[in-house]
Amino acid sequence: MPQEKQPTVTPLRVVVGLCLVAPFVAMLWVGSYAKTDPAFIGIPFFYWYQMLWVLVSTVLTMVAYQLWKRDQRARQGGASR
Repeated sequence: MPQEKQPTVTPLRVVVGLCLVAPFVAMLWVGSYAKTDPAFIGIPFFYWYQMLWVLVSTVLTMVAYQLWKRDQRARQGGASR
């Protein structure tokens, strides 16, 4: 019977996980941004903070995807790109 490989926790996979979890933690911690000051160009902090996280989440997801692809290539021996 062939033995199945168990998933390995590597520093790269930890970084991928942190990139994906950070936006959820930031948005679930409402007490950190439930205020109106400081306003940015007349927009209360509550709103522009959330919109900023939309952009940050996009960047973090892209980084996580690129790191995941790198990890998968390394596990397959780097044969495919």
